[in-house]
Amino acid sequence: MFENKTTTSCENNLLTVESLSVTIRNSRKKLIHNLNFSIPQGEIFGLVGESGSGKSLTATVILGMLSKSLEVTSGSVTLGQSEITSLSERELRNIRGRDIAYLSQNYQSFFTPFIKVGQQFIEIIRCHTDMSRKEAKKVAIHWLNKVHLPAERVFNSFPDELSGGQLQRASIASAIMFRPKLIIADEPTTALDVLTGERILDLLSELKEELNCSILLISHDLKHIIKRTQTVGVMYGGQIVEIGKTSAVVANPIHPYTNLLLQSRLRLNKHIQHELPTMLGEPGLIAEEGCPFTKRCPSAMESCSNKVPMNSLGKHHSAACHLVNAEREERYVTR
Repeated sequence: MFENKTTTSCENNLLTVESLSVTIRNSRKKLIHNLNFSIPQGEIFGLVGESGSGKSLTATVILGMLSKSLEVTSGSVTLGQSEITSLSERELRNIRGRDIAYLSQNYQSFFTPFIKVGQQFIEIIRCHTDMSRKEAKKVAIHWLNKVHLPAERVFNSFPDELSGGQLQRASIASAIMFRPKLIIADEPTTALDVLTGERILDLLSELKEELNCSILLISHDLKHIIKRTQTVGVMYGGQIVEIGKTSAVVANPIHPYTNLLLQSRLRLNKHIQHELPTMLGEPGLIAEEGCPFTKRCPSAMESCSNKVPMNSLGKHHSAACHLVNAEREERYVTR
């Protein structure tokens, strides 16, 4: 589900991001603008957008690991009953790992290269519990098995003795062994081949069902978002420009940025396009006022330079675009 002024809060939301803005300290430059979304218990929420749109920065705020050069200037991030942005560093350390697990796109640097994987698992477990080394090893072996790895061999291996897929699975095992409520998967298939990437996402979906946790899946790969998520938020220039049930957004994209993203997908059918649709301008070209996509938008109009509110197109679909009103009028005429 999602949160904006046209929706109401849902009691079973695990994570709620409300009116969140992040600014460069001692500057007026905003990197995230008035972000609103929520993730219900047991669902996969997707954040999609090109590099630099603010997806990973959003994850950093949720983890409470924002750089000292940045600051949250408004809004809140709530996980269960905990307001993340108001917690001390000690309280945040208790939440990270136990309640929130993070899967980085750079899985190759997840483990220290000169320490065996098993030793690193034991250190992580004993950091959060009072288990003996023998008990910690049993837990590590259990979770390595859970992610379909040859547990004993991986436990006794150095990171550079494992393949990319094995390293990513081992990092998943490390992240989920405390049964987190929320998994943040930030580009988890980066640098993996297509088949290995699909297996990793299959594994995450399988573990979500078993643990009844929620997943924030961050990606610029539309096929993963469309196939895996129940709800999607499309980000551009630090703002969510369209949000809703994934099926509704894919079937009827309103914001021109969403529409162009979907059109740019290569479809393997009898009618192969010689040229894929392209966007005007350079990636990262952001309008300072109004809709951030105005400078690249093929449908831009004079009113786009004004603040564009999030408008509802239905119960499960909203977009911050003036075209929403045109869509409503078209629906009314065709009734």
